[in-house]
Amino acid sequence: MTKEKLNEIKERILNGGSVTRGEASELATFADIDALCDAADEISRRFQGRVVDSCSIVNARSGDCGEDCKWCAQASRHKTGCASYRFLDDEEVMKAARHNEREGIRRFSLVTSGRTVSDKDLDKYCEIYEKLGSETDLYLCASMGLLSKEQLQRLRDAGVKRYHCNMETSRGYFPTLCTTHTPDDKIKTIKAARELGMDVCSGGIIGMGEDMEQRIDFAFELAELGVDSVPINILDPIPGTPLENTPLISEEDIIRTAAVFRFVLPKVSIRFAGGRMRLSQESMLRMMTGGVNGVLMGDMLTTVSNTIADDRELFKKADMEF
Repeated sequence: MTKEKLNEIKERILNGGSVTRGEASELATFADIDALCDAADEISRRFQGRVVDSCSIVNARSGDCGEDCKWCAQASRHKTGCASYRFLDDEEVMKAARHNEREGIRRFSLVTSGRTVSDKDLDKYCEIYEKLGSETDLYLCASMGLLSKEQLQRLRDAGVKRYHCNMETSRGYFPTLCTTHTPDDKIKTIKAARELGMDVCSGGIIGMGEDMEQRIDFAFELAELGVDSVPINILDPIPGTPLENTPLISEEDIIRTAAVFRFVLPKVSIRFAGGRMRLSQESMLRMMTGGVNGVLMGDMLTTVSNTIADDRELFKKADMEF
């Protein structure tokens, strides 16, 4: 691909067009990575602006998951030493929410381990959401696995505006990583949330053994689903999981992946999520000026992320508002 072709694709997207699957594949191997990222940044700023789309999470239920996802520390069949508890204390949730709100983080989500939550447990979580809605001004999200439309309606009634359900990887690669549920199970939940008028957040993890072509397939599958937000996690191989010895993908591959996702998903919020602590400051800055416009801030589920102070400095360098 020539630089002229790169610019032609960029201008087409800026004017409401789209990239083809073949062009996306060519973009992924474009020799000048800075030119690729600069074009992705122009697309991002046109459709997403310069304000960081910030969010945070709290691990409301941890461990004891019966699913067999190979990457996950919380699966009971993996011996990772992950903490296990059924409910996080209400005050701990409120403390985290208030802290994040004071720091200027916009969105806040409860995340629970496991395939789903029972109706009885959902009662408890809805109570917490109602309290969050009455005592904070945070935009409330939820990530509770494979829920029914009726359960999603209860969350919506309790104040949840966005539902998170990661597709994780491309449809073709997913069965090599998980056998206890399917992409169609996830899509059913996503479509139910969408039918109820909820925003949808769905992305995944890169570096789990997939190649770039499978990541591009994944981006187009997310585009077809019409999601609003795409978190990009980088695999942090956790001892005790089947992926513990997975070779780390290069920082250049990570940067290229984010840039190509922006071409495929021009109007979607693309956010840094877990695993970014392994990146150099230069790589993180290149991604924030190369297609990424959102960040999951604070502690992650079973790993620790950059500090909020670190992120503020990163945003400043990227000429983005927070």
